[in-house]
Amino acid sequence: MSTLHRFDDLDMKLLFELTKDGSISVPALSKKLGINASVLYSRIKRLMKKKLIKKFTVVIDDSLLGIGVKASVGVNRDPKFKDSIHKKLMETPEVVSISEVTGRFDIIVKVYAENLEALHSVVIEKIGKIEGIQSSETFVELQRTDKDPVYLTKK
Repeated sequence: MSTLHRFDDLDMKLLFELTKDGSISVPALSKKLGINASVLYSRIKRLMKKKLIKKFTVVIDDSLLGIGVKASVGVNRDPKFKDSIHKKLMETPEVVSISEVTGRFDIIVKVYAENLEALHSVVIEKIGKIEGIQSSETFVELQRTDKDPVYLTKK
């Protein structure tokens, strides 16, 4: 049985609403969904206990913090330096995430920078000088459109 089937329609509606606005109050959610607030409290608690809801968080407008450029950097590395490269990347403030991937790169590094000049500096002076990095290719994000995950919108 698929993991998805352990969660019913109410769970999915709850997840959908909470991903749109994690700060919505349970009474407001109760009114919106037409479900008793005490039922919603216990459902949310259960979803957290089952670790389907990992945490509640905020979404920040990066541009107000001076982040003008977002990029993905595909990196090929010497396998002998895997751990030290990971550690150095995690210590780089502009690095937002590191994903090990299949395909032509070993890892994809998400980088946020103030501008193109700052991005260039991060890629060349910081990432490029880490011992064991063999090559990299940078993909600058021009525009981004997020959508609701399909598993939340299924009926």
